[in-house]
Amino acid sequence: MKKLKTQLIIFIVLLILSLTTAVSLSSLKMDVQVDLQAPTQPIPASLFGNHIHHVATTPTYVTDPPISTLTPWPIVPFYSWRLMSAYVEWFELEPRKGEWNFTILDKSVALAEENGVEILLNLGLTPRWASARPQEPSLYATGTAAEPKNIEDWRNYVRTVATRYKGRIHYYELWNEPNLKGFYTGSLETMLTLCEEAYRILKEVDSSITVVSPPPTDAEHGIEWLNQYLARGGGAYADVIGFHFYVPFLPPETMVPLIHEVQMTMAKYGVGDKPLWNTETGWLGRAPFSDEWGAAGFVARSYILNWAAGVARLYWYVWDNQGIYLRLTQADRTTPTQAGIAYGELQQWLVGAQMNNCQAKQMIWTCELTRDRDYKAWIVWNTEGSSRFQVPEEWGVQQVRDLAGEQQLLRRNGVEIGPSPLLLEHPSS
Repeated sequence: MKKLKTQLIIFIVLLILSLTTAVSLSSLKMDVQVDLQAPTQPIPASLFGNHIHHVATTPTYVTDPPISTLTPWPIVPFYSWRLMSAYVEWFELEPRKGEWNFTILDKSVALAEENGVEILLNLGLTPRWASARPQEPSLYATGTAAEPKNIEDWRNYVRTVATRYKGRIHYYELWNEPNLKGFYTGSLETMLTLCEEAYRILKEVDSSITVVSPPPTDAEHGIEWLNQYLARGGGAYADVIGFHFYVPFLPPETMVPLIHEVQMTMAKYGVGDKPLWNTETGWLGRAPFSDEWGAAGFVARSYILNWAAGVARLYWYVWDNQGIYLRLTQADRTTPTQAGIAYGELQQWLVGAQMNNCQAKQMIWTCELTRDRDYKAWIVWNTEGSSRFQVPEEWGVQQVRDLAGEQQLLRRNGVEIGPSPLLLEHPSS
């Protein structure tokens, strides 16, 4: 069995994770007033990552709704594509010892190159033949969550993949959500050994490769796992620290204190100067928004706040999965939803701009952007609902843009704001 026969087990595990995370984050209340000092450099296109599951192959398991055709390449831009749940994990590449199947990964790499997109390849999930516990259940195929019983098999896997795609894949991530038993059941010490070996081999094959550490998830248990991993020296085996900032059932603003907790953990163990990437975020189960504009607002607020809080990349989960709550595409997996449109429009707002500050007062957020030629803009939203916002006259705002790209002139009596951010622009001189 290459994958689960249905998505039911995945949903149950994600539901459990959602409940525990929601409880954990109850202690991470946002202050009434927040002032975030964003990175000083212009916002790069690389902030925007994505997942696509079925662009290179159709599922080999039953899905709901059924999928029998390939997902067309997304019509919205993005910089990097994280290959996870994309049929290119170790157990899929080497189903039997020494017998490799690179068909789907070859096609994925070619598609990325054709569309000018970088790949972040997740390494992990042990084939049953190599598994230390081949009969053990996991979220994917039997035995995949266990570590390999022979470290040499892991070394050969990493070297084979890195050598085949040298110069074509520049970013690798080590395992997925290792604090969840559905993905990893080995010890922390074993994970450290796997990462040390993978890092060494990847750098031997191509010293320019960027390696991302194993990304845990969940506010309480994820940070504790990261704390233990870094305390034992795991930061030495990565160029980037990865984390999955899921905040199920909660708004994007609750990511901010969680990001801060991770950054403090990084600093505690001497890796605070390494980039922090959010390599998977979305809303898989229900979320506190009521319509498509609310969903669009969640996407935009996630990216704005991750950047403002110091996260260098965010990989949205997921472009073409219809089994989750916040969807970027409609049932055809081609036409963007309002959230998918917002994903593309937000890049027009952010990429190339410098975010000078991002602050909240009484649940109204304002984030200032500047560009060359005296361009200024402010992104504004109200997390609690609609209200009239009187734009300060000194801002010099002339027009208002929404997440669908629609523009209108600013009225004298201000503008109606809500959970979906608006861009208030003072055009270039």
